[in-house]
Parts: sequence; structure tokens; C-alpha cells
Amino acid sequence: VQLQASGGGLVQPGGSLSLSCAASAASGYIFSVDAMGWYRQAPGRERELVASTTGDGGTRYAESVEGRFTISRDNAKSTIFLRMDRLKPEDTAVYYCNSDRVGTGPKLRYYYDIWGQGTQVTVSS
Repeated sequence: VQLQASGGGLVQPGGSLSLSCAASAASGYIFSVDAMGWYRQAPGRERELVASTTGDGGTRYAESVEGRFTISRDNAKSTIFLRMDRLKPEDTAVYYCNSDRVGTGPKLRYYYDIWGQGTQVTVSS
């Protein structure tokens, strides 16, 4: 199982970007994806949770992004999205997606704590 993140880039302060992260199985199929989330890590800082969503659509945000970022998910496509508005220079970081558990078939196997490869978001004028 892997998570493929995309959508990062360079944007001016006050601008917007959207990220996406899709789960896929090298063989077989995905039948369940539990909580998924976005984390970020800026140079010299620890990785921090940005936003997360549970399997039934519940959401949670870091205080620093509340009201500016929106996380959503498409369960049919095993994909989550992060819409980032009113971006600030302090949002600059590598953004990683994570899933706490993914179920795959046909052998009914579960994979835990899966991380995507990261995508760079740079907010600068």
C-alpha cells in the first residue's frame, strides 16, 4: 500500500493551493481506509499535524490553520484533499499525508501508519 501526494508548489502570501493524496495497493484492492491526515514539517521543526479526517468524515484542525484550510475525502477513491486558503509564509513546509490503517483484499490484510512521500509548499512573495 502506498500514499501518493501531489499538488504542492510556490504561491504568494494570501494565495491558495490544493493538495491531494491517494491510497493505492500494489496488488489487490483497497476496501477500507480509516483516519487520514496531513502533516507538515518545516526546516528545523518537528513534524506537526495540520488536519485529519476520520473514516466517517469527522475532521480536526491545528489551531494555526483553523478557518483557512479544509480537509475532505472521497472514500470511493481512497483519496483525501487539503484546500489551503489565505496562505502565510509560516505555512511553508513539506506536507505529508498519512493513514492510520488501510484494509486490502482479496486476502484481507491491514496496513498501519502509512506515510506518503511529501510535497513541498512554499509561500513567498
